[in-house]
Amino acid sequence: MTLDRDKWRILLVDDEVEFVSTLAERLSLRDIEPEVVHDGQEALARIHARAPHVVILDMFMPGMKGLDVLRTLRFSHPQVQVILLTGHGATRDAMEGMRLGAFDYMVKPINIDDLLKKITEAMDAAGFTA
Repeated sequence: MTLDRDKWRILLVDDEVEFVSTLAERLSLRDIEPEVVHDGQEALARIHARAPHVVILDMFMPGMKGLDVLRTLRFSHPQVQVILLTGHGATRDAMEGMRLGAFDYMVKPINIDDLLKKITEAMDAAGFTA
């Protein structure tokens, strides 16, 4: 199935409001209109209401951590592709995320073109030709 970028359902989950707002704006300039939430509980509620194709998930947030969101998501929505975002030096946690079923991980700060490439690869893995 082929979906145009403007039909991709992308969810950005990060407690850093300025970072995630900038990321959403940069994606929208590339014809992707992501949804944005700022914590794990809100992410799970949004996913339950309408599952995205790809979740870009910060690993370290107050309250529910990214790995906890990932564990829940793998159980409830295994078809959703997850790209983890982690800070420098937290690659061991990112590897745990990969073991739990994340599609991939990226280390902050991220390059928008590299993220777009990962999203495209995740869409392909989900069965959508980008």
